[in-house]
Amino acid sequence: MHDTVLTQHENTSLHWRIFCQCAENRNVIFYYEGYFSQAIIAAVSDAVKMRTEHVGAANTTRRKLFSSFIEMTQNIIHYSVDAYVTRNDQAFNNEVRHGSICISTQGGHFYLHCANPVNAAVAHQLQQKLEHLRSLTIDDIKREYKKTLRSETPDDSKGAGLGLLTVARDASAPLEFDFTPIENSEHMLFYLKATI
Repeated sequence: MHDTVLTQHENTSLHWRIFCQCAENRNVIFYYEGYFSQAIIAAVSDAVKMRTEHVGAANTTRRKLFSSFIEMTQNIIHYSVDAYVTRNDQAFNNEVRHGSICISTQGGHFYLHCANPVNAAVAHQLQQKLEHLRSLTIDDIKREYKKTLRSETPDDSKGAGLGLLTVARDASAPLEFDFTPIENSEHMLFYLKATI
């Protein structure tokens, strides 16, 4: 019995070492997959700040990384269809939604990746917004950002227009995205990548 427990422990330890090695090889400085809430975002934000400072990111880069991290995690809370609502579900803050976010670095650039399931209608809206953003120059994006800040927010808006504009404004390359059908579901897996 003791040998079996030891073998399982060694096996778990081996898997953990492989995971850490893989993360190190791919220059992953932060990764989280699970349920997101406002409280969880606030808690992991401190870790993101410390990690980006630890790897030597410049102040401007850290600000852009942090701003994009917040916007991308907010989009998970607003649009992921994998949701858990607490008993007191009157308040939006009591809603938690599933997704993942990763920050990696390579060749002087930082990459933010996030993914979460969305319904087909939201996927269509997001795809239109993202394709529009990819057609703009950085100056166009900045002008549209200012215009959106000054305009009235529609009642049914959850802020993705401004959020995606914020990420696009801070990115050093066009945003990359994909929508993949989820097997045995009408939902899509939304993937977004920003280069800072």
